[in-house]
Amino acid sequence: MNDSPLQVLTLPTSPYPDQRPGTNGLRKKTHVFQSKKNYLHNFIQCIFSSIDLRDRQGSTMVVGGDGRYFNSTAIQVIVQMAAANGVGRVVIGQNGIMSTPAVSCVIRKIKAIGGIILTASHNPGGPDGDFGIKFNTANGGPAPEAVTNKIFQLSRTIEEFAICPELRVDLGTIGKQSFDLENKFKPFTVEIVDPVESYANSLRNIFDFAVLKELLSGDNHIQIRLDAMHGVIGPYVKKILCEELGSPANSVINCVPLEDFGGRHPDPNLTYATDLVETMKSGQYDFGAAFDGDGDRNMILGKHGFFVNPSDSVAIIAANIFCIPYFQHTGVRGFARSMPTSAALDMVARATKIQLYETPTGWRFFGSLMDAGRLSLCGEESFGTGSDYIREKDGLWAVLAWLSILAARRQSVDDIMTDHWRTYGRNYYTRFDYEEVDLDAAVEMMLDLELMISDRAFIGQVFTVGKKKYQVEAADNFEYSDPVDGTISRNQGLRIIFKGGSRIIFRLSGTDSFGATVRLYIDSYEKDMNKLFQDPQVALAELVTIALQLSLIHERTGRRGPTVIT
Repeated sequence: MNDSPLQVLTLPTSPYPDQRPGTNGLRKKTHVFQSKKNYLHNFIQCIFSSIDLRDRQGSTMVVGGDGRYFNSTAIQVIVQMAAANGVGRVVIGQNGIMSTPAVSCVIRKIKAIGGIILTASHNPGGPDGDFGIKFNTANGGPAPEAVTNKIFQLSRTIEEFAICPELRVDLGTIGKQSFDLENKFKPFTVEIVDPVESYANSLRNIFDFAVLKELLSGDNHIQIRLDAMHGVIGPYVKKILCEELGSPANSVINCVPLEDFGGRHPDPNLTYATDLVETMKSGQYDFGAAFDGDGDRNMILGKHGFFVNPSDSVAIIAANIFCIPYFQHTGVRGFARSMPTSAALDMVARATKIQLYETPTGWRFFGSLMDAGRLSLCGEESFGTGSDYIREKDGLWAVLAWLSILAARRQSVDDIMTDHWRTYGRNYYTRFDYEEVDLDAAVEMMLDLELMISDRAFIGQVFTVGKKKYQVEAADNFEYSDPVDGTISRNQGLRIIFKGGSRIIFRLSGTDSFGATVRLYIDSYEKDMNKLFQDPQVALAELVTIALQLSLIHERTGRRGPTVIT
């Protein structure tokens, strides 16, 4: 403990107009946090100020990050401000590293008041990359809209922040550090913890590690290849998959977290995880997976690079859910997917007579259902899957779920997938991302589209492309009424629904640091056994043509084509 009490200061500041948190917190270019005076301090103060002072005093908070550039610097500021704002204890992953799922897990286990996660998820890192700050509440999940709105309102009027500038924390040494602060009766405590262990303990209680160890290192073990993409999940897969479950050390790659993710885009999809995709095409490995920067997203691949669409992935887990011991004990309360996610999960829910919820994009909507005991398994098309043991999507959980299914069924990934399509039908699905487009142009395009589809004459309209005809059955701007608390979320995406279940969806994304991203989603259900094995881009070509004709997205955004196709 330091000999003399540390000074707590209240310093003047001026507000910024652009600190509205999106669905995954506040994300900006790193230089914005570094170069704008008190930009970081303002937002952190607003997080603390959003918590009632009586709840904040003496409370525990969890802090972790994905290891990207500026992570350690920001953590030091957060700790200094936590101490000055009455927080009694801060729990931090060693070296400032802790995956988003692990932060959620630790918040729930130690009953913390919340946590601050430093990540821009799948966005690039480094001095020229992105940085982000996300606040999770006491349930372990992303702050609900009422809280993020409060943070934003505070950020527009902030005049001062509290800080203990002389407080410095050793992030590298596991253990407790105590600090005396002036006018404080109890010392302020910082606890540096192993970022993996508490989370790993939870997974041991969910999955049968003995069965998984036999699958990965027994006499007839499968060959796997996991790419951590130099994100936070590297130490987790090495500890759990290699050291504990016996998979060879060379089965996991890019496991050292780097500030710039090795100069790569830490996004687990076919566009950015190309090294893994090419390696899987060789046929040497039976199962492959990639993870994003903060460890909450995943991509699943089978032998010869067989790609499992994320919408199909959650449907497969749902259809085989009792291969996971956790659900054998808890039962299944409900399934959920985000609105833009394909309806593959709906088919499983219908067949099993399990309640299905369709929510807006954003994991917090799932968390509300989980807290009410209504939801067990959920997923998003953006490579996110998870269950009710925490309140975040969880890439490693999804991989262990898949491995549990492989162990139980003793089939290949592609055989499991094709059996599923034969049983439930197939939802052909694709997403086009138009990134960093002019915000005004994107907003104007969306407004014009909404005006078009809101016209009564639009319903019933028939679109003909080649030999195919599509008749509009419904169209709207998706609105969600939370069945738990009645909260209404409007303007969640434009939907055009055709007879037979095909859908075209347009949505503006809220997770980018510069410009706007327009996302176009195409979903089409097929139950004809003779049409289950087409290339998705071929199967969906007519619907894509209709979407481009309706939106004029290339002309309106100045883009000849999307940045990313999944």
